[in-house]
Amino acid sequence: MSMHFIRAGLQTSIQDYGRPGLMHYGIPIGGAADPLSMKLANMLLGNPLNNPVLEITLTGPLIEFTCDVSIAITGAQFKTSLNNRAIEYYKVIQVKRGDILNFSKLISGMRAYIGISAKISTPMILGSTATHLISGFGGHHDRAIENGDRIGFVDTWTARPAKLKRELQPNYKLRPLIRVVHGPEAGSFSQEIMEKFSGTSFQVSAQSNRMGIRLSPSINPSREALTETSGKMISSGLYPGSIQIPENGEPIISFIEGQTIGGYPRLAHVIRADLHRLGQLNALDKISFQVITLENARIILREKQKSLEKLQREIATETRDLLTL
Repeated sequence: MSMHFIRAGLQTSIQDYGRPGLMHYGIPIGGAADPLSMKLANMLLGNPLNNPVLEITLTGPLIEFTCDVSIAITGAQFKTSLNNRAIEYYKVIQVKRGDILNFSKLISGMRAYIGISAKISTPMILGSTATHLISGFGGHHDRAIENGDRIGFVDTWTARPAKLKRELQPNYKLRPLIRVVHGPEAGSFSQEIMEKFSGTSFQVSAQSNRMGIRLSPSINPSREALTETSGKMISSGLYPGSIQIPENGEPIISFIEGQTIGGYPRLAHVIRADLHRLGQLNALDKISFQVITLENARIILREKQKSLEKLQREIATETRDLLTL
């Protein structure tokens, strides 16, 4: 029982929730870049939410299945087919032995996720099967999947039919407005700079990766003022979503495989409820930021968690008109 990767794609890897709780050892959380899409794929299949999935980035794989299994595809939209027939996203698909799943043209977003009604035969490292691509450990042989690889299954099961309505599926063609709260060093910046940060349409750099998302243009703090602020700083903790402002004034968002400490001022931090949106940002995408209060961030997170819990209950009770998140 396995998947045979006839073509691996640019950066296809095994991911789960990652390794939270180890940052004090210098180990980033890692895991799925868009954890919401991962959760939705597993929910549709009735899997545990942390069941490992395949994360597909920019260009997709060509996969042959050697057993019967159920899959659900979420996240970025590719032109996708099973045995040369187009298939839907956010829906349980029954795959038969010998079937060929093909991802071709990317339509929107950056990362797609394949949930599988199976237990993938991958060793646990520090409590996770996630592939840490930058450091080179975890997942399949400590790396991204390559052409010709076979990923084995320890066990498989058949998922019940489930589907998320098309009009409720995430739309990655829209420019996202990312909500943030003030960072620890926000008070080091002038009101003018803070207003420019929240009023600027930024573009994602092609130099972005799972370690950090680089943005332009510069918000133009005076070099002297920023150097003075940085010079007073002791390297401090970073977390996925921390937005640092280096001396050139171009924001850097620390991402899931980012360093655990840094020395640039942290102007803002992406709220937890919006972190999954960062995983779908592609080079040249435009994004904007909205500063909100910490209390509002808590309310938004509680509402999203309630929606996820309700969705999970509805799937468990065979309700098929699923909710949006």
